[in-house]
Amino acid sequence: MLSIRVVAPLTMLLLSGCVVGPDHKAPEIALPGKFAEAGATSNGDVSQVAWWKAFNDSRLNGYVQTGLGQNLDVLQALERINSAQANVIVAGAGALPSLTVSGGNTTSKTNTSPDSASDVRTSVTSGNLDASWFLDLFGLYRRSKEGALASLDAAYASADVARLSLISQVAAAYIDVRYYQERIAIARQNLESRRETLNLTKLQLEAGAASRLDVVQSEGLVNSTLAEIPGLETQFHRSAHRIATLLALPASSLVTELQKGAHQPVARFNTKAGIPADLIRNRPDIRAAERQLASAVAQIGVAEAQLYPSITLGGSITPRYNAIAGSLDTRSLTWSFGPQLSLPIFDGGRLRGNVKIAESSARESYLAWKQTVLDAVEEVENALAAVARDRRTVDAYRNTVKSYQEALQLATASYRDGASSLLDVLDAQRQVSTAQASLAQAVQQVAQDYVSLNVAIGGGYAFGKADTRVASVVVKK
Repeated sequence: MLSIRVVAPLTMLLLSGCVVGPDHKAPEIALPGKFAEAGATSNGDVSQVAWWKAFNDSRLNGYVQTGLGQNLDVLQALERINSAQANVIVAGAGALPSLTVSGGNTTSKTNTSPDSASDVRTSVTSGNLDASWFLDLFGLYRRSKEGALASLDAAYASADVARLSLISQVAAAYIDVRYYQERIAIARQNLESRRETLNLTKLQLEAGAASRLDVVQSEGLVNSTLAEIPGLETQFHRSAHRIATLLALPASSLVTELQKGAHQPVARFNTKAGIPADLIRNRPDIRAAERQLASAVAQIGVAEAQLYPSITLGGSITPRYNAIAGSLDTRSLTWSFGPQLSLPIFDGGRLRGNVKIAESSARESYLAWKQTVLDAVEEVENALAAVARDRRTVDAYRNTVKSYQEALQLATASYRDGASSLLDVLDAQRQVSTAQASLAQAVQQVAQDYVSLNVAIGGGYAFGKADTRVASVVVKK
């Protein structure tokens, strides 16, 4: 007989088995050491950096904080985490012993003959206990649980993606609200100026120093300004409605509050994009893609494990008690125990086909991860290029506005003195109006560039969170 020193290790080896299929390794990708328009210094972890506070706008800060707590997309993503957590339990449950208990009682009555007054009453009580244990010799359920855990990590990362998207959308909509308010204010200032010009032209018409054509031209400029305002007000309301919806509020909830007005958001910041390798850690969409790849690799092991034999230990115990009125009671106990072997032999290639499907899915997941990384690098490069150039555009438009405002003052004074025509004044007014609108749009664009840059580097999504899951990956430089 074999000694216990030999039997025990063999038994443990049989029960533990081996795990087939490839182990997941952190994916690799070649990245440059720095962005084209940034330094070579790493940003470190920027997930908790509240970059939107650079706008120094308490209302925007409050909206972001509120949205992180009650945005419906974020809440849905959190529910998907709960589902993924439950799926981890389900995925590993098959490798654990199962036990099922059942029981029942049946009572019946039988007349022995039509003329007999006596009845025979029978009571049957029975139970059943079934136990089974699938010996996970080749890691079928271990790989399943491994894939479920990776999917859980992906769900956490997807929730972070939803948070980052929420912050981005709230900030962008708020910037739009203030932009349209600025445009409305500019239009109303221009309307007042053009009405003054119209009144002056009418006075000069009465004095014989202006023609009816001058009056009509002035009226046309006033009416065109009036026509511009409703469209801007519509865009303001749409942006305000967007913020309310992002905060899980009825669309019109914030209109009155936002109508109080404020200056256009201007971020006072130094551009810090970090290095491309930072994106692997900081971008939640990249981490989600990497965890989805890990789950796909685990499914290869699941498919391969089905190629091998499986053993299930099972047994049952069935007690039975019969009670018959007027007779002796009877009792019985039946039990059974034994292993069950399942060995796939001919399946028409189905199982090996499943392995190839899983391998192809894993390769596709790797390519998706790689595409996500490259897209992230592109987004940062685009944002850096825009920030550097759009700032120069703002400076140029500020100088343009100053020049045209001075030209308008000179043209108006000259027209009052009769030294120039009304056309010079109207042209100057149009130039000022156009330059002011362009400046407001340029300020809006720089603010949006700042938002895009911080979203592209994966900043701020973990603001206010106590715990963040970060998957480690290797970057090949």
